Amino acid sequence: MIPASGHSQRSDRVMPRPRPRPRPTAGGLRDALGELFPSVPEAPARARGAHVLGAVVQVAAVGIASIAMLLRVPGRPAWRTIFGDDYFEFLVGAIQHPWHWRAYGGYVQVLPRFIAQVVSYLPLTDASLAFALAGVVVAACCALFIFHASVGHIESVKLRALLAVALVLLPIAPMELIGSGVETAWYLLPVLFWAMLWRPRTRPAMAVAAAVGLLTMASNILAALLAPLLVARLYVLRRPREHAVSAGWLAGCLVQATFVISGALHGHSRLYLKHATPGQSLAFYGHVVLLPSLGWHTSWWLRSFAGANGAAAIAAVVLAVSFGLILVTQPGARLFVVTAVAVGFIFTVISVGINRGPALNPMLPTQVLGTRYTIMADFLIVSALIVGADHALRSRAHDRRRQGAGLKTVTAVTALVVFLAATWAVDFRYTGLRTTTAWSWAPIAAKWERDCAHSRTGEITETVYTKPWTLPCRNITP
Repeated sequence: MIPASGHSQRSDRVMPRPRPRPRPTAGGLRDALGELFPSVPEAPARARGAHVLGAVVQVAAVGIASIAMLLRVPGRPAWRTIFGDDYFEFLVGAIQHPWHWRAYGGYVQVLPRFIAQVVSYLPLTDASLAFALAGVVVAACCALFIFHASVGHIESVKLRALLAVALVLLPIAPMELIGSGVETAWYLLPVLFWAMLWRPRTRPAMAVAAAVGLLTMASNILAALLAPLLVARLYVLRRPREHAVSAGWLAGCLVQATFVISGALHGHSRLYLKHATPGQSLAFYGHVVLLPSLGWHTSWWLRSFAGANGAAAIAAVVLAVSFGLILVTQPGARLFVVTAVAVGFIFTVISVGINRGPALNPMLPTQVLGTRYTIMADFLIVSALIVGADHALRSRAHDRRRQGAGLKTVTAVTALVVFLAATWAVDFRYTGLRTTTAWSWAPIAAKWERDCAHSRTGEITETVYTKPWTLPCRNITP
């Protein structure tokens, strides 16, 4: 058909103008950050018998994990020795001044102090057993919590179980982390990270999240470094019921503030000490975080022919390739991966920067100081890998037509599981500071009881590291 006029012909040729691209808005930023705090799917209703069976399985898992951790310490059993500050600071302090807690290292450690106070009421000879059990049970409960709190980011139940096992079988743990009250505060840090990403649905779960926030912040001052993550949570989630962990964390800040401020006014703060240089902190991160992420024994094998810096570079390349593949192929996991790696890096660098001792001391296979400063980074590296694997499995499930991609996904996930399992098997048990520096408790307990039996003043004096401690015998349970 011929058009009626040239004007109508020209009008048919007019192309629509492209619409301007919308600028990022607060809502867009909120939606982007919202990927860090995914909603938890509602659990299907279960019969009472299923609830009971689930509770039994979880209690059994905590028991098995606790036993496994005790077995990771070679030489003298962990339940017959007492480690680090449990001896000369927390137990002694609990006996000297019951329930009168003071700052130590510039801040208060509520959970280790509480454990020591409870232990002080038990028969003296059982103190080492009580500290060891408290340490492994707390760590096992932390793993169980992470299994539940990671449900928003990891859909696969098997991969969430793998993540929980990763905390129990962490390769660096035998060095100094296992079976003591003093180290429980460090296991709480990765728990708080996951608690800040978790969106519990029930009131009991919210109460647990609040307790985690309070206990972690009141036990380890480094939990303050998670404040940016908490701010992001407050920005994204507006309903008050979403902020149980936030309330607990803030309450813990109030507890710490009273001790930190008082200590700083009296000159008892690590901020007044000489700190590590950025280069020393970065070297510690490379040597004690990146390198052992491939396995503790593997790290020393790599050191033997590539040197410490060369081996750390190899580990950095392996992790960079692994995370690069996740960032390129799994858009849904990008924000979590970047956040987890960044948080672990910040924690390690700042921790060692404040306490430079571990960065300055020479490292030996059986003596590496400050591995407690790496638990956050080490565990979050594994967390990022497992979250990436879970997203890869989701992509495969949503697009079954790509058989080749599905095979690659299964191969990659299987390789990750095999690598982690092999690493945990090789690094399950080895000699570290927990073995070589812990005190055998039976002779110490026998001496205290003997000295109390012959004391004319009702007090005894115990010298540890050239420092005398006066202990009232009335607070020692024979």
